[in-house]
Amino acid sequence: MTGYGDFGRRIHHLRDRLGLSLEQVAERADMSAGYIHWLETHLGTPDRGTVIRLARALETTAEDLLGGGRDRPPGQGAAMDEPVLEVLEPEECLRLVAPGGIGRVAFNGSHGPTVLPVNYRLYEGAVVFRTARGGPMDADLRTGAEGVDIMIAFQVDRIDEAQRAGWSVLIQGAAHHVPEDEVAKVSGAGVTPWAGGERHLYIRIVPQQVTGRRIHGF
Repeated sequence: MTGYGDFGRRIHHLRDRLGLSLEQVAERADMSAGYIHWLETHLGTPDRGTVIRLARALETTAEDLLGGGRDRPPGQGAAMDEPVLEVLEPEECLRLVAPGGIGRVAFNGSHGPTVLPVNYRLYEGAVVFRTARGGPMDADLRTGAEGVDIMIAFQVDRIDEAQRAGWSVLIQGAAHHVPEDEVAKVSGAGVTPWAGGERHLYIRIVPQQVTGRRIHGF
């Protein structure tokens, strides 16, 4: 999407996340697929009515589609009228997190309980992420004892503000530093940290307990 406007990038990103074609979004928004393609690939923002229709089609809010919600925490709207909290089976939890993305690692660090966001992938049944060798997270995730690993929690969620719904998955297990002779293989997971920098140390979490919840309506 290099060279496209922010509005077009958001349309493309949301459409891709929902797995919708141009034609499917066009049908939802009562627009032509050609017009939506034009919006994705050109600078500028359409009128308010078009933004609202597109936001509904893409299951988001007009504010978020315009980028107005970038600096606020998600989930500030009121709950739906009759929400249902559903307990998810481990298989469904792993299906939800399988595409990878951003999750949160929680552990007892040197300065107390610590939660940090990381880019991750699910690879051969384990959660894999990268950190800086010798950095604070590397040090906090080492016990100093042979064969003894740090137990940590890993959490991923998806909030749908337009529908006031979403899901959350919690994976608990031991954090293993990937040995040097396995790095070439694990690098096939394709984890790319958004934070950049020298993050060549691979950490994997072998799930020991997987739980999840989903909020939705009837």
